[in-house]
Amino acid sequence: MCRKSTINKYLYKRRKTYKVICGGEKENVTKKNKKKTSIKLLLFKCFLQVACTNWKRTLIALNYDEPYPDPMSFKSNWVHRFNRFKLLREFPIPERKAKLKHYTKFLFVRDPFVRLISAYRDKMLNYDKYFYDGYVRVILQRFKKQRYLPVNYNVARKKGLRPSFYNFIQYILDPRTQTHAFEPHWSQMYRLCHPCLIEYDLVGHQESLQEDAQELLKMLKLENDIKFPPSYENVTSVDSVMDWFQSVPLEDRRKLYRIYEEDFQLFGYRRPTELLDD
Repeated sequence: MCRKSTINKYLYKRRKTYKVICGGEKENVTKKNKKKTSIKLLLFKCFLQVACTNWKRTLIALNYDEPYPDPMSFKSNWVHRFNRFKLLREFPIPERKAKLKHYTKFLFVRDPFVRLISAYRDKMLNYDKYFYDGYVRVILQRFKKQRYLPVNYNVARKKGLRPSFYNFIQYILDPRTQTHAFEPHWSQMYRLCHPCLIEYDLVGHQESLQEDAQELLKMLKLENDIKFPPSYENVTSVDSVMDWFQSVPLEDRRKLYRIYEEDFQLFGYRRPTELLDD
C-alpha cells in the first residue's frame, strides 16, 4: 500500500472512531461551539499545546493574497496577538449554520497524557504572572504546604519555586479543582471542540502532524501554494512519558485516565497499559 493511501486510511479511521462513539448524536452547536474561523473556507479549533502557533501562522498567511508569505516569517509573539480571527459565536446564527455546513472543518489533537506533560512544562515550570497567581501559588500552598510565597512571580521563579509534576496531577485530581472548568491548556479536548456536535472533515494527530497537515492542504488544493511549518517535538516516546509518570502512584494514574478517557477513545489513542496496569 502506498504511503498516501495509508495516511488516508488512518485519517478515515480516526474520523469514523469518534462518529461511532458519539453514536450519531447531534445537538444545537450554534450557541455552544467556540471554534475559530478564517478565510479560505476553513473552520479550525486550535488546541493549546497542539502546534497551535504553527497553525495560526499558516492561517494568517492564508489571509494574504497569493503568493502566500512563508508562515515562519511571522514571529510567535506577534502570532498570539493577532486578533483578526473571529469566534464562530460572533456571527449571526444563520451565518454560523452556513459555515458549519459548507466550510472545511478540522482539528488537531494530541495524546492526552503527553499534552498534560507539555502543559506542565510550559505553564508550571515556565510560568508567567497569570499562571503563577491563578495556579502555581494554589498548587504550592495546597500540595507543598508552602504558606508564605512571594507576591511577584519573577521573585518566585528566581527562588526556584515550582510545583512537581505530581503536584500538578494532584491539583487536577483534587475535587476542589473539578468543581470548575479546567484551564484550557489541560482541559479535556472533547470539551473544547464538541466532536459529537460538529462533523469534522479531518481529525489530525500531533504525532503525525506533518503528514496530516499536508493531507489537509491537499484537501483544500493548497499543497503547492503554502507549506506547513516544520515542527520539533521533544516529548513523544513511551519511555519519556513513563519517566514523567514515575512519581505518580498507580491509583492516581488510573484516576487521571478516567478524567481524560473520552479524549483517548474519541480521538483514537490507545489506553496506556504500561502506565495503568500492575
